[in-house]
Amino acid sequence: MQFLRSFYIHNRFFRYIALLVAGFVLSYWFHFLYPICWIGTFVLLALFFVDSYLLYRTKDAVTARREVPKKLSNSDYNTIEIHFSVKYPFTVGVELIDELPEQFQKRDFLHRTFTKKDVKNQYQYTVRPVERGAYVFGHLNVYVSSPLGIAKRRFTFEKDRMAPVYPSIIQMQQYDFLAIGNRLTELGLKKIRRIGHTQEFEQIKEYVVGDDFRTINWKASAKKSQLMVNQYQDERSQPIYSIIDSGRVMKMPFNGLKLLDYAINSTLAFSNVALKRNDKTGMLTFSKKVENFVPAAQKITHLNFILETLYNIGTDFSDSDFGHLYAHVKRKLNHRSLLLLYTNFEHISALKRQLPYLLALAKQHVLVVIFFENTELEKLVTVNAEDIQSIYHKTIAEKFILEKRLMQKELHKYGIQTILTKPGNLTINTINKYLEIKARGLL
Repeated sequence: MQFLRSFYIHNRFFRYIALLVAGFVLSYWFHFLYPICWIGTFVLLALFFVDSYLLYRTKDAVTARREVPKKLSNSDYNTIEIHFSVKYPFTVGVELIDELPEQFQKRDFLHRTFTKKDVKNQYQYTVRPVERGAYVFGHLNVYVSSPLGIAKRRFTFEKDRMAPVYPSIIQMQQYDFLAIGNRLTELGLKKIRRIGHTQEFEQIKEYVVGDDFRTINWKASAKKSQLMVNQYQDERSQPIYSIIDSGRVMKMPFNGLKLLDYAINSTLAFSNVALKRNDKTGMLTFSKKVENFVPAAQKITHLNFILETLYNIGTDFSDSDFGHLYAHVKRKLNHRSLLLLYTNFEHISALKRQLPYLLALAKQHVLVVIFFENTELEKLVTVNAEDIQSIYHKTIAEKFILEKRLMQKELHKYGIQTILTKPGNLTINTINKYLEIKARGLL
């Protein structure tokens, strides 16, 4: 039974059969072909048995393994490596078929190559998951064939290999690396000019060209007989919370990824940057009720707890209860904090329904409302209208885009900070706003 499961006929064998059949048909008119075709049939049968013997006489003829990251990164291209080698004393043809998780909906995976004995081979490919959760890889199938190319033998490895897909760890590491090297501007982050300074004193240092003359310490300058200035630093250990709306408005997809997942990826990358800048970070999610709440903490190990919480967040089709959110924040957050609220409003009437709760939150905390531009509508606006229907569609699209701008102005009118962003620029714009608030000393 195991032999039958691993034994396959090579495509080349069927081509030979087709040639023999064509020869027998032609022998009806050309009689000299008839004995030649019979000789070819017996030769093919002999080669079939010889080829089968060559493939099965070597035990454990193929070794292969699949290297998958312990945690796959959502919305990013993750590299999967396949390592394999053979022990056959001749050059063999190899076909690799990896059974990818059903979430990818990819059924045409195939890689062909040739290899010799004891040569270590490596093949890489990438996958881009767009949903969090458990991804199960099936068999790693390796088909080998001899130079005769009559039969094939299948080897299977690593059945049911599970790999969890977490929020974008790759994006987080990218921002982390550039933040350490003070190179965040390479990703589009702005250098925010500091207005005044915060009240946390760091040290007294010698004046250099470019220092703010308003920070000159005259007493220290008199003692040193040279200009000395007070140096200040950002206030540290300030509580910052990412609040994620997990209601139906965050179910909308862009480029295969839901708005909820954009917010989750941004929360992870931003929390890492804020922790590196010595601020406390926490998070909560809400829909009809507050579903997850992580109190703000400054420990770098706290990021793992945030990551595990983000991994398990889901969304539903219910309307979110902002009143319940306000009650929870008032009860649990006793210190003035920076609140980054990830949500979405498609109509200004939806914003006005929640405006009283947003104003109540903004009285006690620094609130930043983050909502999304509809990039599909922007594409529709740029298309030339050629008939009445397309003119109608373009007009409606422009109306919805205008409403987004009006919502932003409405929030600014009440002193609420906002970020209106494309989903792909969410993380960059969020960190920019955080740096701006820190520089202006609003928190």
